[in-house]
Amino acid sequence: METSIWRPILYLVGIMAFAGLNAAYLGWCERKGAGRIQRRPGPKEVGFAGLLQPLADGIKLMTKQLMVPQGVDGIIFRVAPVIAMIPAITSMVVIPFSGNIQARAMELSVLLIFALASLGMMAVLLGGWASGNKYAIISSARAVSQNLAYEIPMLLTVISIVMISGSMNLRDIAIDQQGGFWHWNIFRFENGHFLYMWIGFIIFFICSLAETNRAPFDMAEAESELVAGYMTEYGSMGFGLFMMGEYLNIVVGACLTATLFLGGWDCPFGLTPGVWWFLLKIYVLIFTVIWVRWTYPRTQIYRLLNLSWKILIPFSLVNVLVTAALIKVF
Repeated sequence: METSIWRPILYLVGIMAFAGLNAAYLGWCERKGAGRIQRRPGPKEVGFAGLLQPLADGIKLMTKQLMVPQGVDGIIFRVAPVIAMIPAITSMVVIPFSGNIQARAMELSVLLIFALASLGMMAVLLGGWASGNKYAIISSARAVSQNLAYEIPMLLTVISIVMISGSMNLRDIAIDQQGGFWHWNIFRFENGHFLYMWIGFIIFFICSLAETNRAPFDMAEAESELVAGYMTEYGSMGFGLFMMGEYLNIVVGACLTATLFLGGWDCPFGLTPGVWWFLLKIYVLIFTVIWVRWTYPRTQIYRLLNLSWKILIPFSLVNVLVTAALIKVF
């Protein structure tokens, strides 16, 4: 059976446009949200309500020269920002936006996203190491320890979802939750019994904040301690690519959360499902991420690691055991 060449091309263009618009305008949303929360206006001069501010910022970054300081590893210094972008964009390929909108269906799509997330963390490590800056090196070391600590409870939580749905395909997991609010994994109600997956949802959401270096877990970019962390020596589009990668990782995290716990493209009220329900869910989650950042103060590094090793990992292990027991018994 022949497949039209235009299908992958259109998906590629659509993914690039979706990723670019989100990376640009989530910065605007964050600055506006921060302004509202802190009772100040935020960007408002460039275009109506500051809507052209991301375009102006992009032009400014692209017209600046990429400075490579003396004493750095030039090749790795230039490659690290690109590595920060590629895994986030590649992850969008396997995200099912609806029943018929998915660039590529893969049986192990959950595993692929986590593998790409680990590759994205390599960009932070390489960028900090190549900079030859003490603040950047400390930042990259923090980022690696944070990533290792929070991937464990996140993966354990995903194991519970895989046990419930019987698949590691994101599309199959979303289809398994179709049929209304009580079929979603966050409020899963099977055979007269709850599966208590809202605990897993809380663990997964906290871990996604830490994995994307978002406050109150942004220890890799702790401005009050490390200047700008691993991005201290970066300017122009090197800095821009790191920021775009961060915002794209937020989008990927929201898409993964909506697919695993919130029914994917399913309507909560039993109405016709569709891509608009999926987009609504991910943007509500992104708004929550922004809200958390500008509400809670940054934690300390040892408290950050203790939260994972002493609290989230034990809870996620118990969650896996309870889920397995409930599935076996009921």
